[in-house]
Amino acid sequence: MNFMEQMTWYLSQMNEQIPFAQMFGFSIRILVAGICGACVGFERSRRFKEAGVRTHVMVAAATALMMIVSKYGFSDLVTVTGEVLSGTKGADPSRIASQVVSGVSFLGAGIIFKNGTSIKGLTTAAGVWATSGIGLAIGAGMYYLGFFLTGFILVFQIFMHKHTIGTDFITTEISITVDDSTEFQHILKEQLKAWNAKIAESNIKKKNDVVKYELLLKVPKDIDFDDILDFIEENSMVKSFDSHFPNQ
Repeated sequence: MNFMEQMTWYLSQMNEQIPFAQMFGFSIRILVAGICGACVGFERSRRFKEAGVRTHVMVAAATALMMIVSKYGFSDLVTVTGEVLSGTKGADPSRIASQVVSGVSFLGAGIIFKNGTSIKGLTTAAGVWATSGIGLAIGAGMYYLGFFLTGFILVFQIFMHKHTIGTDFITTEISITVDDSTEFQHILKEQLKAWNAKIAESNIKKKNDVVKYELLLKVPKDIDFDDILDFIEENSMVKSFDSHFPNQ
């Protein structure tokens, strides 16, 4: 048999074990898992947490794929009656796959790093872990599901880069010295509400009639350093100001 005939025969054998209708049902499971992950990720991003929609979607969808591979990915080795079709009799084909799931997790952990007060690499690490799931599916002969998750992640990532769901934020440190703390607190609270920003950490020091605010803010990415600077310059109560703003 030539190459195309061999591939046709092999795919026909796989189709006898897992019909296309069942594969379609598996795709629905992956899609629903991704949607559920998006709901959790949206809530997390609204609370300014580092792991947002993209990270949760990839982890949820990849986990669904790995579960399907674990349950149905070895149907080409043994029939429902226990008859060995191929491979080594008595071998545990899922053993290597289970080690891949945990082993790649260590690889992903090496991609995540802390930069000051922000955490980088969560989505990339989730992508590496999801890619291992795709490799498991392809290796198990579940080509359709491997292609489906690949396309799902690519389309979702492209969409997310163009249309942000939730709140995409950056972390910045500011230090403000003012004369009147009570009035300035109210003004600052209203301004942060207008920016849809949040105070992650705060340290207030008072000496005589001067109050110094040391704040760690999480602000949306569409708020830049000039916006913060304009707010400071418009308030005559501010005696001094310092900031560690990304790309300032």
